Amino acid sequence: MRLFIFITTLAVILTSCAKPIADFSIQSEKKKVTVPQQFENKSKKATAYEWDFGDGNKSTEPSPRHTYYHSGHYNVTLKAMDGKRKTIKNMDIVIEPSTHCLVLIETEFGNMLVELSDATPLHRDNFLKLVEQGYYDGLAFHRVINHFMIQGGDPNSKGDNTQGLGSGGPGYTIPAEFVDTLYHLKGAIAAARMGGPSNPEKRSSGSQFYIVQGQPVDPAYLDAKEASSNIKYPTSIKEAYETIGGTPHLDGEYTVFGKVIEGLDVIDKIAAQQTGPGDRPVKPIRMKIITIK
Repeated sequence: MRLFIFITTLAVILTSCAKPIADFSIQSEKKKVTVPQQFENKSKKATAYEWDFGDGNKSTEPSPRHTYYHSGHYNVTLKAMDGKRKTIKNMDIVIEPSTHCLVLIETEFGNMLVELSDATPLHRDNFLKLVEQGYYDGLAFHRVINHFMIQGGDPNSKGDNTQGLGSGGPGYTIPAEFVDTLYHLKGAIAAARMGGPSNPEKRSSGSQFYIVQGQPVDPAYLDAKEASSNIKYPTSIKEAYETIGGTPHLDGEYTVFGKVIEGLDVIDKIAAQQTGPGDRPVKPIRMKIITIK
């Protein structure tokens, strides 16, 4: 009996003295930009964890999800701990570029990840050119209308200027690129333009754009829109307008050249800010746009 107690006590002591073992795997099938990576923690004898994803971001969750916004090589580190005892496991991973051109719009209300459409190459390439030049850095969303859209890209909005905004640009316009597969659903990014008879070709501004917020649409309105135009909405688009919402009255009038694929809630936060004359936010809402490599 005494021998049994001794063996049991010794086993407990040995178990408590053993170091934690750090181990993990990645469950995600695709290791691409903007695809969330699921890290599965396989550590043993640990009570706390510290993750370093290699891109400046960290986590203490046992099995976190993490999204990379830039392609490249990353060294992921997991530190498994039990009190002062710890072990570390490193893993090198390669995040591949997206198959589409992406830009990240950073604001104080969060980030919006925008996918640019290959169906509108003139607008796509112009937008990327301006982003790479840092043209948009520090510019404001100078026109914000709740339940409609948020607009920015006027170079005159840099700094403290809050007057006379809405007509600035790089000195050129872009031919319209109307595509029957791109609609003004919530999250759509489209080019602003001059209206009226002075712009019969509906050419787009060289830099100003808006992001659609909109609101759910009555099916009867979509039927009326089809009857009064050459637009025929697919069933899936009608359902999206009725549930997600958008601004279908702009379809065929302004060029849509992409969509927000992450950060739709940021549109709502910006659109809800207090505005004054000219739909100008009382407190400037600035952006910084980064090209996804």
